[in-house]
Amino acid sequence: MNDIATTAPHLNLNGYTSLPPGKIAAVVTFLDMTAPPRPLEERGDGGLTLHHVTAPDPGWYRALFRRVGEEWLWFSRLAMDDAELAAVLASPDVSIHALRRGGEDIGLLELDFRVPGEVELAFFGVAPELVGSGAGRFMMNRALALAWASRPARVHVHTCTLDHQAAVAFYMRAGFRPYARAIEVADDPRLTGLIARGAGRHAPPIAE
Repeated sequence: MNDIATTAPHLNLNGYTSLPPGKIAAVVTFLDMTAPPRPLEERGDGGLTLHHVTAPDPGWYRALFRRVGEEWLWFSRLAMDDAELAAVLASPDVSIHALRRGGEDIGLLELDFRVPGEVELAFFGVAPELVGSGAGRFMMNRALALAWASRPARVHVHTCTLDHQAAVAFYMRAGFRPYARAIEVADDPRLTGLIARGAGRHAPPIAE
């Protein structure tokens, strides 16, 4: 899951649009499903477990958020102060889960139930070294079981071109349907100091 957009604004532009130095842009794809899908085929659990983390500490959350998402330029939660982040994490309608193996946290799942009748996979990802290992399929099957247990009308997610190149295809295999796209522009978090300057090698920063 990507970190930039949360809504799909209407755009009516053609051709190139220049960005000033210090900015990044991404094409965001919005996907949803309106019925529980068939689970993804798994290779076995490989010692993986998914744990519900109640009232997570902001420091713990940020560390896992960074481990999972820094290479893909996830930054929004890193920009929040402790009070703001703690308020989100403490919401009874936000459910945080950690993918674990051998006592180590290696994946992050955040389900957002705050909109009645909907569930958003607000953040979903595994540590970069586990991409392609089957860990994502293991976590997705359990994420969707948790989401659909509340009997929503819709489950949705979004991702973008700053994320792993296989993200959209993975979500579609899991049963999501793309329904909208948008362009999102933000300050480059590597240049503001939120994440490491060497992160996101697929989208190098452009400074002054």
